[in-house]
Amino acid sequence: MTNNTVSSTARVLGAGLRALLALTLVCGVIYPLAVTGVAQALFSDQANGSEIKDTNGQVVGSSLIGQRYDLPPKKGETSPAPDLKWFQPRPSNGLGSNSVNTQYSLLLSGATNRSGDNEELIQWVKDAKAAVAKDNSTATYQVNPADIPPDAVTSSGSGLDPDISPAYAELQAHRVAEKNGLDVKKVEDLVKDHTTDRLLGFMGEPRVNVLELNTALRDLTRQGSGPGSTQE
Repeated sequence: MTNNTVSSTARVLGAGLRALLALTLVCGVIYPLAVTGVAQALFSDQANGSEIKDTNGQVVGSSLIGQRYDLPPKKGETSPAPDLKWFQPRPSNGLGSNSVNTQYSLLLSGATNRSGDNEELIQWVKDAKAAVAKDNSTATYQVNPADIPPDAVTSSGSGLDPDISPAYAELQAHRVAEKNGLDVKKVEDLVKDHTTDRLLGFMGEPRVNVLELNTALRDLTRQGSGPGSTQE
């Protein structure tokens, strides 16, 4: 009787061990390798983080995560001022540091969670609209506050939106051209070249990826292209 019990227990343990090894091989080795292989073969860009590279092949960030383009904070400043050489993203305290020139890092993300009639939010929007009009007006181009699109003065739900509307990008073109010594038409063409239409022609809205646009802008300034342009 004892021998039968031991033999039965051994068979059960042996079966359990074989099942463990088989499932480990299938679920822990074969399946991950198969999924990774399919992802790399069919969706290589997405599987590797939707990386954006400059003309030198250097990874500058991901097309899925927004970044800020700020000047180094001055002593006593609560928040850094935007670097007006670059196209600016939607306002947010959740965006990461600009990796076009510095190491890429992320901060906390999230929305304000304030209602549309919240007095503090309304004041934020008014202040943001005034700042956008001031920052983007040049000697030859004055921004009409009524023409400022909503995404220029409101953050996204995550605070990490990598895209802005073509209207906001075009509004910034004169300022970017002036700050970089470039022809306005060349900068406007750059915006058009990096505008993505609606998915399948009807889903979503046209958009401009800010990191892709600024990476192309940096390459353009390095080339010294355009009348009156200067190299960095």
